[in-house]
Amino acid sequence: MNHVLCGLAANTALPSELVDRLIAVADTDIAADLAGRADLGHAQAIALVSRVEESARRLASEGRLTAADIDPAAQPRAALALFHEGVGRPEWARLLAADPLVAHREELAACPGLPCDGVESLAADSDVRVVAELALCAAPDVAARLAQHPHAEVRRAVAVNEATPSAVLAALISGEGLPPSRRCLVCDREETPFVHDPQCARLDCDLLPGASCDGSHESTVHDMQHAALRNPATPTEAVIGFADHPSTLLRRALSARPDLPSEVYGRLAADGTPGVRADLAENPAIDEALIRALAGDHGHEVRRALAHNPHVPLDVLTDLADTAKIGATLLPRIAAASTREVEELAKSPNPAVRMLLAQRRDLPAEIRDALATDPDAKVVKSIAGHPGLSEARLRTMVDRHGSRVLAKVAANPDATPALLEDVTRHQPPVQKALREVARHRNATAPALLACLADKRARPIAAGHPALPPPVIVELLTDTDGQVVEGAAANPSLPPAVMSDLVCRL
Repeated sequence: MNHVLCGLAANTALPSELVDRLIAVADTDIAADLAGRADLGHAQAIALVSRVEESARRLASEGRLTAADIDPAAQPRAALALFHEGVGRPEWARLLAADPLVAHREELAACPGLPCDGVESLAADSDVRVVAELALCAAPDVAARLAQHPHAEVRRAVAVNEATPSAVLAALISGEGLPPSRRCLVCDREETPFVHDPQCARLDCDLLPGASCDGSHESTVHDMQHAALRNPATPTEAVIGFADHPSTLLRRALSARPDLPSEVYGRLAADGTPGVRADLAENPAIDEALIRALAGDHGHEVRRALAHNPHVPLDVLTDLADTAKIGATLLPRIAAASTREVEELAKSPNPAVRMLLAQRRDLPAEIRDALATDPDAKVVKSIAGHPGLSEARLRTMVDRHGSRVLAKVAANPDATPALLEDVTRHQPPVQKALREVARHRNATAPALLACLADKRARPIAAGHPALPPPVIVELLTDTDGQVVEGAAANPSLPPAVMSDLVCRL
């Protein structure tokens, strides 16, 4: 990788004529950066695709290519990129469905809005990977037909598809009304019975760890059942029997469903596996009685998941705050708290509760400011990133709590240039705080120069436009490629230097 040229390709200040020069020599890495340029013209986009066809996906997604720009026979990957965006020409589907490369046909099968003849060709493809890819997003009638495919891998993909008719999903789970599968990916490759060694050392083996087949394609059937249990279109009556299934993975998938009878939720709450109970605890469909019962669960994973349930009562949540090890995250129930509830939470004697509230970024000013002066460092650390805090309050946080809150203070969008400079002078240095300063819009040249001394902050600071141009030029010869790329992408890099770097090509 040429870090200088990749950085220049992403440099927003690079003149158009130099963009043209880079397009002419672009490799895959340079093209990836060029394709992301907001100022790339239509002619430049066409030239870039002609040079590096892989860039078509990004360009197509941003509307920079049209069907008139592409020859599907010469540029099949570009044509596929347009198909992914729903702007490919229907007649291309026939051509691409006959492409000798399986990867191209597989990618075509994943495209939306394919014409009927293209779908039919792909459904009859000789490679099961292509048919399975088609089944993942096929229309209901096609999915229903593919549910009878003789290969179990295709049926697994049909079970994932939320457009698959409910009756078909039920049949996939029960096996009733469908002819038995004849093949799976395991028995395609190995003589049965076979169980794939999780520590398999064969470089040409792409079977999943533990994949197995004794003639019944059991691992693929298990995966198909798991997909159907996670599929919201699968009818409730078809899945409730899995509450006692020996597979933990299947019981976990069941416990996350929102459509089960209360007695099934109750059975899952008594499951011996904490993971099953944890998935149930986070399920918004369980009632308050079950929530309160799960709050007394001995599993840390269960209580932590319960705290993320959007319907957990606040009194339960406050009890969980100390024991659930929730961490610095905005919980759904906290985010939805009413004005009155916010006021009550702010007055909680429990600092863990106040810390959870401080994760909100829409608090009334008086509550925000009160939390900013909280005696507990965890609370202050949580509120430190809140917009609207004055420089004086941010400085007071650092004076009281030092290194514990420094990185969050540095990340505050309203941190002033002077404050950021002081952050870089803090002793002992806080590396995470230096990284936050290096990316902050208000960082000054002195602050950024200090950040250059830190190995992890240095690549970030190299790309900051407030860095002095002579320093940026010096960083172009740094031993760290990331630093070089950041400097080359810096819009404050002198135009004459940009021109010189490109003209050396």
